[in-house]
Amino acid sequence: MRKIYVIGIGAGDPDHLTIQAVKALNRTDVFFLLDKGEEKSDLIRLRHDILEQHIQDREYRLVEARDPDRDRKAGGTGYSPAVDDWRRARADIYERMITDELGDAECGAFLVWGDPALYDSTLGILEEILERGGVAFDYEVIPGISSVSALVAKHRTGLNRVARPVQITTGRRLAEGWPEGVDDVVVMLDAHQSFRHHIEQDPVIYWGAYVGTADEILVSGRLSEVAERIEEVRAEARARKGWIMDTYLLRRD
Repeated sequence: MRKIYVIGIGAGDPDHLTIQAVKALNRTDVFFLLDKGEEKSDLIRLRHDILEQHIQDREYRLVEARDPDRDRKAGGTGYSPAVDDWRRARADIYERMITDELGDAECGAFLVWGDPALYDSTLGILEEILERGGVAFDYEVIPGISSVSALVAKHRTGLNRVARPVQITTGRRLAEGWPEGVDDVVVMLDAHQSFRHHIEQDPVIYWGAYVGTADEILVSGRLSEVAERIEEVRAEARARKGWIMDTYLLRRD
């Protein structure tokens, strides 16, 4: 039976890897990597750096494929179908790599940014491949430090307050309104700075981009005071690097 590790590699710092993750790296024969193009080549480079730093005296193979493009202009009712199409295309690539490049008694691994259980599609894609029945394998999930955990640690605050819930949501949902029943809201990859819809409530915002990397940017304060600054540094960073990954926590009184 083929074995696959889904390894959370943290939010960008090679030191984020857990001992469990390092042990899994050193049991892996084949690492599957998706190339996201020249703009995001540093994401591939980070994975290479992690392997070079943490694997000792073991030969392994790298199998790379081009990540399929996703229709990022689709909105409204077209958003979910666009994501479904992209995930199916990814599943086709993953299935082909596992079938063609992983031997029956070998271990393969996908290195997942942050934590595989939070805001990532890898686990769902692997389940889809197993349901197709074309290739059989077992898989194990190795948790990692998520961008959310890294964000609040960098800002020296907690994710939630005593006896109070926290909700993780998307920028699209936040633009529709503040979630009911919570005062602490984490927003992932908000391309449209949806926090602007809540300036009148004036929550505190803890914002970060490229958290855990050399390009890390952190801003915090009352939203009415720092919203414009966040928009400016975000636009500058995205123009400079060609991409941005940011996360923020909104905390309402």
